[in-house]
Formats: sequence, C-alpha cells, structure tokens
Amino acid sequence: MQHSTISELLMSSPAVQLVRMRNAHWVLPFLYQTFKSDNIFSIPEPQLVALLAEELRNHAEGTEDLEEARIEFGEDEESRARKYLLNWVQKRVLQDFPDAEAMTHYQLSTHTEKVFQWLQSLEKRQFVGTESRFRFLFQTLREMVEYTQDNSVARLEELKNKRTEIDKEIKKLEMGHRPEIYSNAQVQERLDWFTRLAHELLSDFREVEDNFKQIHRSIVEQHTKAEANKGAIVGFAFGAYDELRKSDQGKSFYAFWDFLISRSGQDEWRQLTERLLDLLDDRNIETNRPLIQNIKSLLLQQGRNVYDANDKMAEKLSRIITEKEIARHRRLRQQIGAVKDLVFQLMDQEQVPCGLPVSAPATIRMIMERRLNLAPKQGPAIAKQPSNAEEKVADTERFNRLLQTSQVDKKKLWANVEEVLKQRPTATLREIIDSTGLEHGVGEVVAYFSFLKEKAARVQAMPEITELVPLNKEKTRFVEIPYLLFSR
Repeated sequence: MQHSTISELLMSSPAVQLVRMRNAHWVLPFLYQTFKSDNIFSIPEPQLVALLAEELRNHAEGTEDLEEARIEFGEDEESRARKYLLNWVQKRVLQDFPDAEAMTHYQLSTHTEKVFQWLQSLEKRQFVGTESRFRFLFQTLREMVEYTQDNSVARLEELKNKRTEIDKEIKKLEMGHRPEIYSNAQVQERLDWFTRLAHELLSDFREVEDNFKQIHRSIVEQHTKAEANKGAIVGFAFGAYDELRKSDQGKSFYAFWDFLISRSGQDEWRQLTERLLDLLDDRNIETNRPLIQNIKSLLLQQGRNVYDANDKMAEKLSRIITEKEIARHRRLRQQIGAVKDLVFQLMDQEQVPCGLPVSAPATIRMIMERRLNLAPKQGPAIAKQPSNAEEKVADTERFNRLLQTSQVDKKKLWANVEEVLKQRPTATLREIIDSTGLEHGVGEVVAYFSFLKEKAARVQAMPEITELVPLNKEKTRFVEIPYLLFSR
C-alpha cells in the first residue's frame, strides 16, 4: 500500500470512522451480541428498538456521548434508540431496507462486518496452528502450477505420480497397516481455521450484495438524466450486469453458488457435516456446533440476499420501461382529447376553415367501421343437461375416506417451526419434518408453503433448489419440493 492510500483510508473509510466513534466502546459490543452471536442477518425495526432501549436502560451515567447522535438531555430510552438507529444508518454502520410488508429491517453493513473481522484477528488465541495452513499454501501452490500450464505431457506425468501414491496407500492398507489419521491437535487446528473461514465467507457476501446495489443505484442515476432514453438505460443495465458476471468476483461467486445449490453438493455437505460432528463428539473436542451444523443454510440465506438485490435491479429496470410506456400513452390520450375538443367547437359551423385541397377524388376506407352483415342472427344454443347419476357408491372405503378428511392445523405447524428454531437460527423444511414428523402427508407439506405469505419476513423459498422430503417414517416414499428456509 502506498502512503497516499493509507492516508485516504484513515480519513474516508467508514470502517475506520466506526472504530473512532465516541460511542464505539458500547456500540460495537451491542451490535456483535445482537447480530453476530446468533448469526442473525436482519432484525425488524420494532425488535431492534426494543433491544437497544433495554441496553440503554442498563447504561451507567456518563457511558453515552449524547452529542454524537444529537440526543437531547431527558429523552426516554425508546426515543434515544430511534435516534441512534438513524445515526448508525447515516454513518453506514447499519443498512435499512423494507420487506414485503413494508416493515423496515436492519442488517450490518459491509464496513461493520470488516471491523468485526479485524477485531477477531486481534483476539489472543490459546492455540495458533501453522501446519494446516502451510499444507494449504503448499497444495495451492501446486494446483496453480499444475492447472495453469497446457502441457499435456507434464499433466499426464503429474496424474501418474498421483496414481502411484494412491496405489501405495491401497497396498499398505491391504497388508494390514493402520491408516494415518489426524491427532486431536491437528483436528483442532483445522477446525479453528474452518470456523474462521466460514465467518469470513458469510461477511464477504455483504460486499457482493453491495456491488449489485451499486448497479441498481447507477440505473437510477441514468433514469434521472433527461437525455437518457429507454434504449440507453436498458443497454446500460444489461451491460453492467454482464460486466459483473464476467468479472473475477462474479465468476467466483456464481461458480460457488452453482456448487452450493447442486443436489450432489448438498448431499455431500450434509453427510460430511454429520460425520464430522460424530467425530468431534467421540474425541471430546469442543466446537461451535450450531455454526457447523447450519453453515450451509446460512450461506444459502446470505446468497439469497445477493439474488434479491439482483431481482431489485431487474424490477427497477421493468418499472423504468413501464413508466416510459405509460407516459407515452398519456400523451397520446391528451392529443386525442384535444382533437375531440376541437371537433366539438367546430361541429356547428357551416364552413370550417380547414382541409387539404386535392386534384383527384380520394378513396375513404374506415378501418374501424362495422361491416354490413346480411346473415340472420343465430338463436342461443340449447345445452343438454346431464341426467342424474344413480345414488350408489361402489367403493365404500374410498367414500368414507372422502368424508373423514383430516384438518391440517397451521398453528401446530408453526409451533413445530418455532420449536426447531429454538435450537438453531435457520432450518429447512426437511430438517423441521425430520424433527417433528408428518401426520397428514402431502397436505401437511403443502400447508408449510402457505407461510410464505403469512410469515413472509421469516420464510423464503428458493425455486432453483429442490430437496426430498420423506412422507413416511420408513423413508420409502419421498416428494421433491422447492427449498424452503425458515429463520428466526
């Protein structure tokens, strides 16, 4: 980094300004406890105001700097909490956005996520592992050299060497040698590194989301320019979107997302996670079990936010085109109305000073005129009514099942969701059904999808991803449904 770059970051970076806030000594712990401790991505405004008001009630005198958020002396906790939230949004500590029900939600900004990453790197660790990271560096160095050269002879030699190593390992196991396994120290080192990378990956999604939002803001700026027509705006939107997808960051994100939503990737991740948790329990190794268990759901939820930002950009583009079409039709209706007014003003005059002189007669063709029709009018068709069926039920068992239909209790289903979410921040429909079971088969599965409208802030569907849900306890019958994700 150059001297000018460092000076500019210290003066203008929102992350640095956040650390230099006069209330940073209690703001950062509050935000970390509220969002990061339980991996909560967004919180509705009433809930966050209540949490912040409770935090302010517990503050000792002199803890807060009231001037920083322009708080007057004597204001109650709720009023102060709302002023703090407004101040944090202005300083880009938090981001606010409306949900489908027009309720404001808050989430950590990219700059706040970077501050928390930096603070976690400053935390003193009891165990600092180097062996796993060096192995990763060595493996990465080998892959970069191997997969960037187009020499088929060298690639073939590398593959043969790998096959030789694998054959040696197979022969050693066939001869009765014990396989090499990681010690508890090696597992703990890789586990700490895995957890740290998971937190960093979740935080990096905010930066990708901000890039999509920047395109959305650029479209709005193009729309506000008087000289920008519809074609220019559409061309800019598609050009910017293609540029983002073709960039290094875009290629990396979409490759990651395609792997994450693939059926093979989901199944392999679930199996590896279950085996890892069983291994940690057998060796009595402490870890952040909820994070490891729910990391895939958390990644899906964060990745969905990126796609929502992309959908918002497409919605804005559609609205721009619609607005221009509506404006064009409005001008056309105004012109037609002006012509009608002029006709009514001149219709009583015998000689109207208007017209075009022609040298030859012109043929008049009225496109909208009604044509002469000499065919007789047809009478209404006579519909034949079906005869009554015989009052007899051939299959009494099916008729009894028709009369004794079971009623799906949605309150009970949502109670099942709440019970599962007490143990984890997010859960899929498959995980909820595995925990609570099914009583009414497919009808109960369909009933869960009604929460997309009733509980829109806490349920989201991902049509591009599907999962198999068992319909019986023996797990011999399944139904394939879109991925349904519930959150607190």
